[in-house]
Amino acid sequence: MMKRLLCLMMSWVLAQAVGAQPATSPTPVPSPAAATPSAKAAAQVFPTTLKPRADGRKWRLGYFESGDYSEYPRTLRVIVAGLQQLGWMTVPAIPEGLSGHQIWQFLADHARSDVLEFVPDAWWQPGNFDASKRPAVRQAIQDRLRQRGDIDLIIAMGTLAGQDMATLGAPVPTVVASTSDAVGAHIVKSAQDSGLDNLHARVQPERYQRQVRLFHDIVPFKTLGLVYDDSPEGRTYAAVDAVEQVARELHFTVRGCNARANGIPQEEATRNALACYREVAPQVDAVYVTVHRGITPDSVADVARILRQAKVPSFSMLGSEEVRKGILMSLAQADYSYVGLFYAETIARIFNGARPRQLNQIWIDPAKIALNLETARIIGFDPPVDILLAADEVYEGR
Repeated sequence: MMKRLLCLMMSWVLAQAVGAQPATSPTPVPSPAAATPSAKAAAQVFPTTLKPRADGRKWRLGYFESGDYSEYPRTLRVIVAGLQQLGWMTVPAIPEGLSGHQIWQFLADHARSDVLEFVPDAWWQPGNFDASKRPAVRQAIQDRLRQRGDIDLIIAMGTLAGQDMATLGAPVPTVVASTSDAVGAHIVKSAQDSGLDNLHARVQPERYQRQVRLFHDIVPFKTLGLVYDDSPEGRTYAAVDAVEQVARELHFTVRGCNARANGIPQEEATRNALACYREVAPQVDAVYVTVHRGITPDSVADVARILRQAKVPSFSMLGSEEVRKGILMSLAQADYSYVGLFYAETIARIFNGARPRQLNQIWIDPAKIALNLETARIIGFDPPVDILLAADEVYEGR
């Protein structure tokens, strides 16, 4: 078992290391296989040091958010922290509990920088992931960029925002953040090539397939539960295609439950998700807890409680924070600040002359296990010694 586990973990590292670099590497190192139109230019060195504009004006940033989702403010915070670490700005401590819009307004009012400006009215969102409002928001962004031309870079937060900026052809440099699968969502062409000169997105190739394979190796389930919004976007968030691919390879069954999330209040999305977990839990051998708008840092504890009561092993797609809240296991996350630094370095390199397409998109995740021992005891799962030895984060409570 230990040998098999180590092989899986090593394959995770090797697969993500091809063409990838640590977030703090001083220069992008493209994959040898990345035969993109910008491959030659990608060999250039683009520093992350402070870069004033030649005309003396500040670089003006805009923000496009897919909807209200807890990961988006969290990601914006660490991007800001990364820009501070690189010396591009300073800002007082951002108050807790703010939405993405509120953080953006705080930055517009309080950020201090000789080179950056967070433009207060350059903020867009189509409501609660409301597909019907997306065309109007795209048009508003397009009109702003064409008529005023006063935005130098847009942070597109989430899958919908990334898709919409790609649909517009990324008329200004665009950094897509906090998206589950930028390739599967057709935001970028591939892990090695965004397909548009002004577009960049963090990509984690085969991330979810490896998670499910690892979970199956530790808990050899025959039926896997999956809760997701059965829409194109919801299936992307939950990596449904990746899970189904592994199900065919390993010959297990996927039992899904449709928990509507888009275009409805947050509370309703959460109720739908929890109802689905209650429905699925008694019918499966294990559950893959995926990204869903209804699963928040607060409600994930309710999901864990439902799965504990059903004595069903669970694996978190999102990471060890959910293991801390009671999900059985996941891959341990690197300090989230490194994700923010990856985005911040990308922004800095763009302002130092790089085209977004020239920069490496691949992010290396840590190949480490997170395990909740209290949950293991409650559901009757006795982790083998080799799993405990391989676990880098072990939680006792919740």
